Amino acid sequence: MDFFLYILQLFLALALAPLVPGIINRVKAKFAGRHGKPILQLYYDLAKLVRKGEVISDTATWVFTAGPVISMVTAVLALALLPLGGMASPFGFNGDFILCAYLLGMGRFATVLAALDTGSPFEGMGASREALFGAIGEPVLFLSFLALVSTAMSMGIPSTEVSLSALFCGFTPLAWVTGRPEIMLLVVAMGVLLLVENCRIPVDDPNTHLELTMIHEVMVLDHSGPSLAFILYGASVKLWIFSALLAGLVLPAMPMWAYTLAMLAAVFVVAVLVGVIESVMARLRMHIVPALIGLAGAVSTFVLILTLVR
Repeated sequence: MDFFLYILQLFLALALAPLVPGIINRVKAKFAGRHGKPILQLYYDLAKLVRKGEVISDTATWVFTAGPVISMVTAVLALALLPLGGMASPFGFNGDFILCAYLLGMGRFATVLAALDTGSPFEGMGASREALFGAIGEPVLFLSFLALVSTAMSMGIPSTEVSLSALFCGFTPLAWVTGRPEIMLLVVAMGVLLLVENCRIPVDDPNTHLELTMIHEVMVLDHSGPSLAFILYGASVKLWIFSALLAGLVLPAMPMWAYTLAMLAAVFVVAVLVGVIESVMARLRMHIVPALIGLAGAVSTFVLILTLVR
């Protein structure tokens, strides 16, 4: 019974994932004094793209068409490892957070390869930038996970039961009230990671076509039709994953129906906050981005040291 309830929660998350970019765009439009696109615009775009044909470069190989599929599938698999609705993932296991991070990394790697396969120097530039930010962002993600693991083990959770379901399902608020307030700093680190991993301002501008600021968007310029739909949907699922991880750091344990509603509300609140951040923050130059990621890394390292010392 629990398995079917979890699958229902998983399909709910997959169905609502395209709604998150719509909320972000609507918030940004309101700040700019515009009506903006409909909240359901991504659904309309996906339905239109899957019915269209594709234009593929003569220099591209099967890597070009496989990249979008791999990036979408890895995002869905990473989502399946997360606790949903307050329920532990039936696919989870001890140390599954490592697999989750590597699945997200594999999706990035597939997108980078697809961009390089086009033979376009412009897309190669974007692929190089994406690889750079991935190289400095993934260690921060691992440090954040290790800080949570260290705290969990010091609070009596067996080392054989440390998984995403144990770390992001009401555990963190319990740590706050039992003398581990430094864990709250991980909210800052995970918030920065959300912006970095999902190519949001100030790391990237998903709406720009300027050479100085393009990272992710330049890698998918040659994609069209179903391949572009896979990329857009995979990006929305990835945004849902990091929003759910951030929400899991602040939501306490509660009954399934209450946790489901609270998680949905928290994910949508995160989307609103991302829209607000992008609206009020100036378009910072990219040389500031490493400092931003460095701040997140310093915070997660500080928390890890505190948990080890205590």
